[in-house]
Parts: sequence; C-alpha cells; structure tokens
Amino acid sequence: MIVLVGYLASALLACSLIVSNSLQFRWLNIFGCITFIVYGVLISAFPVLLANSILLCINIFQLFKLYTVKEKFEMLLITPSDELAKKFLSFHAKDIANYFPEYTVDTNKKNIAFMVLRDLAIANIFIAELSEDGTAEVIINYTIPQYRDFKVGAFIFDREKEYLISKGIQRIVYKKVFNKSHEHFIKVNGFVKEQSENNKYVYSLS
Repeated sequence: MIVLVGYLASALLACSLIVSNSLQFRWLNIFGCITFIVYGVLISAFPVLLANSILLCINIFQLFKLYTVKEKFEMLLITPSDELAKKFLSFHAKDIANYFPEYTVDTNKKNIAFMVLRDLAIANIFIAELSEDGTAEVIINYTIPQYRDFKVGAFIFDREKEYLISKGIQRIVYKKVFNKSHEHFIKVNGFVKEQSENNKYVYSLS
C-alpha cells in the first residue's frame, strides 16, 4: 500500500512534465509534492519529506503569481483572409482539428473576427458568423495550449461584452462541440446547452 503512494506521487510529477499549460503544471506538481510528503512520512524518509516540502512552497508561490499577475489583454480585429490569421491557423492546424474539425469560413457572410493578444503574444483566434437575428455562430474560438486557463474566455465574453453587443450580437452559439475539454471551457464561460434535438450551446449577451 505504501509503495502505491510512491508510485502515485511519481505519476503525478511525470504528468506535470507532459502538460503545456503552466497552471496545470503547477497544480499537478503540488499534488505530486503533497503525495511525496505523505510517502516520506510513511517510510520515515526525511530527505524526501524535506525536498518535497521545499518544492511545494515554490509551487504554491509560483501558482500565486500565476493567479495574481496583471497581464495586458487586447483585441486585434482581423478578417479571416488576413495573412497573419492564415499563418496562425496553418501553424496550429493539427491541434485546431481536434476542436474544430469542420472549420470553414464563408466570406460572403457577415463575420465577426479578431485575435486576442496576451502581453502582445497571440493567444486566441475567434471567428463567428452573424445572422440577421443577432445570433453569432462560432466557427472557431481557438486558444493555444499555454493560455488555456480561462482568462481568454473571460476577456472575450465578459470584458469585451459591450463590443460584441455593439456589433449586433445578442447571443453566441456553438452548434457542435467536438471535444470534452472544449465543452468544459464553454460551460465555465457561461454557455448553456439548449434542451432541443441539436443540443447546441448558447451564451446570451442580453
């Protein structure tokens, strides 16, 4: 039983090295350190206890910085055919396919399109097709892995809510969700599944 605690701690630390998101890395590291501390107590190994206690303090401090750091978010308006947008979409094409496998943009329709800059780094691309009734159907809302901590979503749907309304958007709709982690993201950001045949997710701005 005690050996299993050691294996669990090792697995948590190993998993933390695989993820690309800083927030996930720190949380997995914290759980790994706590498990190793328990393991160190169980086997009376003071070096294991000491080393992981120090690492735990470091991880908590770094996690505090991640949650409290003041970052600058900006919206960069684009068109789907912009060279920067095309290069971004091409570079991340493989990962985008996991979340938006049916991504296509009809340039004849009214598109709401922008990128989100996070400390001047491109963190997200958002493109939606706006209908006459004020419904914006999300074509792509892709955030690169290292920025998937829900801050980009809060920026788009909360801080920039007035901008979206000024463009005539009354509600934002996901007609299909292909990925469980993306489903979690849109739920956290206030989207609600409609009880209908299509089960689409809707976010109301009114």
